[in-house]
Amino acid sequence: MTERSDMDLPDGGKSYKLVAEGAESTVVAEYEPDHGRETAYQSEADLEEGLLRILESQGYERLSAHTELELIANLRTQLEKLNDVRFTDNEWSHFFHEVIASSTAGIEDKTRLIQEDNIQILNRDDGTTKNIRLIDKVHVHSNRLQVLHRFEEEGGSHPTRYDVTILVNGLPLVQIELKRRGVAIKEAFNQINRYQRDSFWAGSGLYEYAQIFIISNGTYTKYYSNTTRFKHIHEMEGRPATGRSQKSSDSFEFTSWWADGRNHVIADLTGFARTFLARHTLLNILTRYCVFTAEHDLLVMRPYQIAATERILNRILISEYDPKKLGTPEAGGYVWHTTGSGKTLTSFKTAQLASNMDGVDRVLFVVDRKDLDYQTIKEYERFKKGAVNSNKSTKVLAEQLANLDAKIIVTTIQKLSSFIRSNPKHDVYAQHVVLIFDECHRSQFGEMHTAITKHFKNYHLFGFTGTPIFAVNAKTGGSPNLRTTGQAFGDCLHSYTVVDAIKDGNVLPFRIGYVDTVRRKEGIRDEQVYGIDAAKALSDPRRVSAVASYVLDHFDQKTKRQSSYMLKERRVRGFNSLFAADSIGMAKQYYTEFQRQQAERGGEPLKIALIYSFAPNEADPGEQGFIDDEDFETAGLDQSSRDFLDAAICDYNRMFGSSFSTAPDQFENYYKDLCLRLKNRDLDMSIVVNMLLTGFDATTLNTLWVDKNLKQHGLMQAFSRTNRILNSVKTFGNIVCFRDLRQEVDDALALFGDKDAKGTVVLKPYAEYLAAYTEKVSQLLKQFPLGEEIVGEQAQKDFLTLFGSILRLRNILQAFDDFSNDDVLSLRDLQDYQSLYIDLYQQRRSHEEADKEIINDDVVFEAELVKQIEVNIDYILELVAKYHDGHMEDKSILADISRTIMSSPDLRSKKDLIDSFVESLSSGTDVQRDWKEYIVRKKQEEFERIVSEEHLKTGLAEQFIIDCFKEGYVDTDGTRIVSMLPPVSRFAPSNAYELMKSRVVERFRQYFDRFVGM
Repeated sequence: MTERSDMDLPDGGKSYKLVAEGAESTVVAEYEPDHGRETAYQSEADLEEGLLRILESQGYERLSAHTELELIANLRTQLEKLNDVRFTDNEWSHFFHEVIASSTAGIEDKTRLIQEDNIQILNRDDGTTKNIRLIDKVHVHSNRLQVLHRFEEEGGSHPTRYDVTILVNGLPLVQIELKRRGVAIKEAFNQINRYQRDSFWAGSGLYEYAQIFIISNGTYTKYYSNTTRFKHIHEMEGRPATGRSQKSSDSFEFTSWWADGRNHVIADLTGFARTFLARHTLLNILTRYCVFTAEHDLLVMRPYQIAATERILNRILISEYDPKKLGTPEAGGYVWHTTGSGKTLTSFKTAQLASNMDGVDRVLFVVDRKDLDYQTIKEYERFKKGAVNSNKSTKVLAEQLANLDAKIIVTTIQKLSSFIRSNPKHDVYAQHVVLIFDECHRSQFGEMHTAITKHFKNYHLFGFTGTPIFAVNAKTGGSPNLRTTGQAFGDCLHSYTVVDAIKDGNVLPFRIGYVDTVRRKEGIRDEQVYGIDAAKALSDPRRVSAVASYVLDHFDQKTKRQSSYMLKERRVRGFNSLFAADSIGMAKQYYTEFQRQQAERGGEPLKIALIYSFAPNEADPGEQGFIDDEDFETAGLDQSSRDFLDAAICDYNRMFGSSFSTAPDQFENYYKDLCLRLKNRDLDMSIVVNMLLTGFDATTLNTLWVDKNLKQHGLMQAFSRTNRILNSVKTFGNIVCFRDLRQEVDDALALFGDKDAKGTVVLKPYAEYLAAYTEKVSQLLKQFPLGEEIVGEQAQKDFLTLFGSILRLRNILQAFDDFSNDDVLSLRDLQDYQSLYIDLYQQRRSHEEADKEIINDDVVFEAELVKQIEVNIDYILELVAKYHDGHMEDKSILADISRTIMSSPDLRSKKDLIDSFVESLSSGTDVQRDWKEYIVRKKQEEFERIVSEEHLKTGLAEQFIIDCFKEGYVDTDGTRIVSMLPPVSRFAPSNAYELMKSRVVERFRQYFDRFVGM
C-alpha cells in the first residue's frame, strides 16, 4: 500500500508526494500531513466537494441517484457484477424483499447480514440455487465502492438530505455527516441521531445498513459504529434499544479518532479521507476489523488495536518464509496497550484471525488467574457465542488439545503447566501453535514459562499488557533471564500508553487527592518516620477511625451522588468505589469501623462488601508496593481471618438475599456476584486487599480510596480501575490517597507514559479550574443578568455555549472538597439559569421541527449534565408539605416549587399536575395520602381519554401500559401497538395507518413521561 497526498502542478494537474509505504497494512505506519494551509473561507459545500474529489481520486465511482428506485436499481447492478450473475426480475424481487429489505428486519438483522451472514442463497426461477455475496470478505478488492452526494429521502417523518454516503456493492454502509469549520463536531453526531429518528427507516430501509458513521467539521473527524448511534438515540428517549438492557456508555464519548501506527491522530478531513477512506483500509475495517457481539453490538476496532493485531499476524506470517524463527523470541513479541484501552477485543480478533491462517494448528489464549479466566471467557463469548472452547480441568484441556477442531482454547497458565507436567510427550508440542498471554506482566515468568517454552517446538509467544515489566520495576528473584517482559516475549510490537489513551479520550484522566492522616516532621516520608513501628502506627484505631470518618463524610461528594444518569433501564445516582487496604488485618479493621460509624450515624447506610483471600500479602503486606495475585483459595487463611470473612459475607447475604460463604464451592460465586453488583451500581463500596485491583472493569466505578503502599505497575493497575468511560457526568477517575504516594505517582507516570505525562494523565490543579469557572460565572452574570430577556439568535447561542461550559467546569469542581465554600454561583441562580438554558434549547429545537430547512447545528446542548441534578417528586412533595403546614401563606415556597420544577427536564412535563394538586390543598389535607389518590385518579382519566380519542381496544391498551410502567419504558417493538389499533377505512390515505400508529406511540410516550416516578 502507498498513501500519498496531492499537490498542485504548474499546469493545473496533480502530482503526489509520498506519505508512507507499507505492505497493505490497514493503519498507515506514519502519516505526514501536508503543512501547506488554505487561508480562504471554506463553506460546508466546499468541504463536501473537496472530500468527493479525494474519494474519486482513490477509485470511488461517483453515483448520481435521486430516488430510492434508482438506489435499488444500482444495488441490483452492483450485486450482479460482484457475483457474476444476472437476476431475472422475479428473482430480484424475491431476493430484495425477502433478504435485503425484509419488512421484519431491523438494524441488528441488517448488521448481521453484513458481518456474519454475508452469503445468502438465491432461489432461481429454474429451481437451482446460487450463493450471493452481499460483501466479499475473502477478496476484499472485488467489492465496488461508490460515493453518493446529497441523496434526498422524502419518505421519512421529515424530508431529509444526507451529506455523503459510501456504497459498498450498492449498499450504503458508511454515512458521512459534515459541518462547516468552526461548528462543534458533536452537532454532526446529533444530526445523524435525527436521521435515525426521522428517515433511515423510510422506504425499504436501505440506510439502516450503515455500519460506520463519520462526522467531521473539516478540522476534526471521528468515526463510530451503528450501535453507538442507535443505542444513544434510545437512551436519550429513556428506553432500551431492543427491549434488552441498554448501555449508557454508548454516546458521543464513544466516538473514535483515526491515527497512524505511531498513535498520531489524523483529525483533519483531508488526512482522514486519504488514510481511513483509502479503498483497502475501509474494506479491511468493514470485513476484518469489526466484531458483531453476542449482545448485538457492532464494535469497530480503533487504529491502535488494528495496528497491534496486524503486527502480530505479520510475525506469524514470517514463519512461512523463515521457519527457523519458530520457537524463538523473534517469532513473538508483546503489545503494550494501557489498561482500559480494549485489550480483550484486540486479543480476541488477533486469536480469531490467527486461527484462520494457513498452517496455524491452534491458538491458546492463556490467563494467569481463575477470575481472569472467567472474565476473559465471558468477554470472548460476548464477541462470538461458542468461539471459545474453555476448559474446566486439566483432563478437559488434554481432550481439547487432542481435538484438531478446537482451534481456539482458553486456559489458565496453571492448568497448562499442570498439563505439561502430566504429559511430557504430546502431539501438540510439534504443532504450529500460537500462544497469547493476557496481562503478561504477571506470574507466567519463571518455572512455568520455562516449562512451556521448553516443550513446545513450533510456537509463537505473544503477550498483552498495560504495564510491562522493565528492568527498573522488575522484582528480584527467579531467573535473571526472565525478569522483564522483553526477555520473556521479545520485541514490543506496538505501544499505546496511558498518555495516548487519555489524549484520544479512550480512558479518563485521574484526579488525585492526598489526605494527611498522621502527623510527621516536614520533609520526612511515612516509612522513614515509622520505621519498624510503621504498621502499628498506620493501624492505630484513631487513624482508622479518622480515615473511615473522612470516607463517610465525603462519599457522596467524591462519587457524585448529587448527580444521576441512566444505567441500563433505570436512573441511578452517582458512582461507586473500592477501598484498598494494605493487609487483611487492615481490611478487617476498616470493615468493622465502617459498620460501627454507620450504625452511630443512622440513616440509609452505604452498602459495603469485603473480599480477600489467601496471598503472600497476608504475611508480608504490600511488599514493595506491588500487587500480589489473590486466588479463590480461602483454605490458607488463618481461622480468625476466615471467620471474619464469613461474617462479612453473611452481612452481604442479608443485603441481597444470597447464600454465599468461604467454602471452596461458594467463594468463587461470591466473587462473581460481588463483581456484578459493582458493575450494576448495586454496591456502594468494596473493601479489598489485592482482589479487584487488577483485571476488574466496572464503568460505574469512579473512586479508589487508597490506604496502601503502591508503586510502578501496581499503582497504575490499581488507579486504572477508576478511569473507564461511561458518560459525560463521569469526567475523571477519582483517587483519594491516605498515604503520601506523590513520588510513586510521578515515577509510575514517567515509566508508563513519558516524562511529561503528569500534565495529561492527572487533572489540572483545583485553582485553575476554579479560576476558569469564576471568570465564566462573572461573564454570565454580567452579560446575561437574570430577569432580562435574551434577545436575538446570536445572543441565545452565546448564552447556551457559555452556560454549557459552566456546567462542564462545575461537574469537575464538585469532586473537590473546597468547592462548596468557593462556589460563586448560588443554587437559586443556578436553578434559574438552568431553566433558561432548557427553555432556549427547547425553543430552538421546536423551531427546527417546524421548519426543517432552518437547522442551527452549531450549539452543543449538555443533555446529561442538565439531567444529572435530578430533582425527584419526593423533594417537591416536601416543599408542598412545608407550604401546607404553614397554612398556605408563604407564597415564596410556591416560587421555590415552580423554580425547582422548571430547572428539571424530567419534571417539566409534570408541572400542570403538580400545580393543580397544590391548588386543591385545604387545611384538612394529608399531603402524602391525597397526592397518591390524586395521581391515581389523573392517571386513569388521561389513559381513558387516549383510549377514547384513538378508539383503542381497552383491554389490550390497559395491559400494554401496565407493562410499560413495569418495564420502565414504552416498548414499541413487536405487535402490541398494532393489535390495539382500530381498523382503517379503505378510503383513507395510503399512509393513514402509519400516521395513526405514530400518533398513538407518541401519546403513550408523553403519558408515560408524565406519570413515571410519580
